[in-house]
Amino acid sequence: MIKIKDLHKKFDKNEALKGVSLELEGGQVAAIMGPNGSGKTTLLKCLLGLVKPTSGEIFVNDIQINGDPEYRRNIGYMPQYTCFPENLRVKEVMDMLKDIRGNHCVYDNELVEKLQLEKIYTKQIGTLSGGTKQRVNCAAAFLFGQEIIILDEPTAGLDPVSSEIVKSKILAEKEKGKLVIITSHIVSEVESLAVRIIYMLEGNIYFDNTKDELYRQTGMNSLNGAIAKLISSQSLN
Repeated sequence: MIKIKDLHKKFDKNEALKGVSLELEGGQVAAIMGPNGSGKTTLLKCLLGLVKPTSGEIFVNDIQINGDPEYRRNIGYMPQYTCFPENLRVKEVMDMLKDIRGNHCVYDNELVEKLQLEKIYTKQIGTLSGGTKQRVNCAAAFLFGQEIIILDEPTAGLDPVSSEIVKSKILAEKEKGKLVIITSHIVSEVESLAVRIIYMLEGNIYFDNTKDELYRQTGMNSLNGAIAKLISSQSLN
């Protein structure tokens, strides 16, 4: 589904990506992890066409990204922070997103229903709590049934019930053969969702393999411990 070849990105003298290569196929949940400044956000922005790489190639479903935004119809995206117009009501936001997408599909309303968004349809975005905005954000990311779903800190700010609903949805979409990419600082969340771990440091991919292989390499039996040992070994090197 996604193939990235030798991706570089410079911001003035700062080299955010240093030759990243990566292939991602459907039927998996892949977690991109790393400390602040590791390059993971820049990588996702390049994939979404929000940042233009300095060099390198990105292919989505064997089509090279070349400035034409049409490929993004296959991608559902949930940013870490909502940026919907504060004066619009929840129903107006959902309708606006459908209009922008072109009303080209059968909508996936599962999260709209399970997160009970109908009850807040008449409320303005600006009056909602952070957790409630996140519920709207989650439902919007899955609404169009895309093959590729990118979720930046998907459960941040959610109450425990909503968090479990969203995590169940992520796993269900993976079982349908979709590619779900998540970023999260909640290690327990990554451990329960992702099989593949992509760990970035200083613009490079430092580890890209399964959780089990990470446990084997580090000798640890938890993701938190394995990540800590991974960072420690990098510091020593």
